[in-house]
Amino acid sequence: GRPRMLPLFSYAACALYKDEVYVAALRIDKELRHDPRFIDINKVRRGVEKIRKMFSRNRLIRRLADCALKHGCPGAQNFFLSRYEGPLPTSPSCNAGCFGCISYQPSGSCPPTQPRIKFAPAPEEVAEAALFHIYNVRDPVISFGQGCEGEPLLAADIVEKSITLIRKNTSRGVINMNTNASRPNTIGRLFYAGLDSVRVSLNSARERYYAAYYRPKDYKFKDVVRSIKIAKSKGGFVSINYLTMPGFTDSVDEFSALKDFIRKNRVDMIQWRNLNFDPLRYFRILKFSCSRYGMLGVRQIIYSLRKSFPRLMMGYYNPSRGRMRRFNG
Repeated sequence: GRPRMLPLFSYAACALYKDEVYVAALRIDKELRHDPRFIDINKVRRGVEKIRKMFSRNRLIRRLADCALKHGCPGAQNFFLSRYEGPLPTSPSCNAGCFGCISYQPSGSCPPTQPRIKFAPAPEEVAEAALFHIYNVRDPVISFGQGCEGEPLLAADIVEKSITLIRKNTSRGVINMNTNASRPNTIGRLFYAGLDSVRVSLNSARERYYAAYYRPKDYKFKDVVRSIKIAKSKGGFVSINYLTMPGFTDSVDEFSALKDFIRKNRVDMIQWRNLNFDPLRYFRILKFSCSRYGMLGVRQIIYSLRKSFPRLMMGYYNPSRGRMRRFNG
C-alpha cells in the first residue's frame, strides 16, 4: 500500500560524531517568545485563572485558555503572561487546501497538531481580548490568523469591525494579520480600518510550486501578489512567511525567483519558517527533483539576501514597532 505520511514536524539531517548528535540547523531569530525554558507554566495557569475571571463571558479568551493549557500553544501562553504577541483566532473556514495544514487533515492522513476553532467570535470579544493585551504589554503585537484557525480573510467582517473597535480606543501596538492574501480588495479594506502589517504565507515564489502545495480553491497566485502590492500602497509592513524546505528553497532557480519577488514587491521582511511536512512527500507533490549540484545551502542564501537587500528584515516572529524602529534606526 501507499506509505504513511510522516507527522507534521520539522525534519532535519542529523549525524553522530564522537558520541554527540549534530543537526543541520540555523537559528534565525534571537527572540525567546516561544522558548519553553522561559515559559513558566504555573504563571500561565495563574494568568488563565485571573483573566478568565475578568472576562468570564468572552468565548475567545476561553478558547485561548484551552490553547495555552491543553494544546501547549506558546502564543496563547504568552497572552496569559501578558507579553509579546497576542493571538486572535477568528475563522473556522479556509479557502486553501494546504497539504501540511496544521489545523485540518483529511481522514486517513496524519493528525493535525492544533484543533481548528469551531466558532467565529464576535467583534466585541476580539476587541476585548486585543485591548487587554495591548494595555498590558510594553511593545505589543496582536495577530489575526493563527495555526488553530482557517483563513482570517474569510472572516473579514469580524476582523474589520474588531480593528475599528480597537483603534477607537488606542493607537498603540501593531495589528497584524497572518494570511494567504487571497482577497486583495479585502486586504485594502482592512488597512483602511487600521491594520498595520500582514504576514503572507508562501512555500515558493513561483506559481507552479505554490499552487501544487496550497491548492487554492477560489483564488490564484496573482491575487496574492496583488494583495502585497495593495498592502504596500497603504503604507503597510509586509512579511513573507517563507515555508522552508532544504533541497527546494535553496535551489538555484527558487532563490533567483525569491530575489525577483522581493525586489518587485518591496517586501519588508522574510520570516524563515520550517515547513513541518514529510520531506519526500513534499518533493513528490511538487514534482521536483533536487540535485546537490543545484543547491546553494540555506545559510548561504540568507547571507546572500542580507548583502543584496540590506533593508530586508530577517527573523521568525512578527515584529513590534520597537523592533522595526531598532532595525531601521
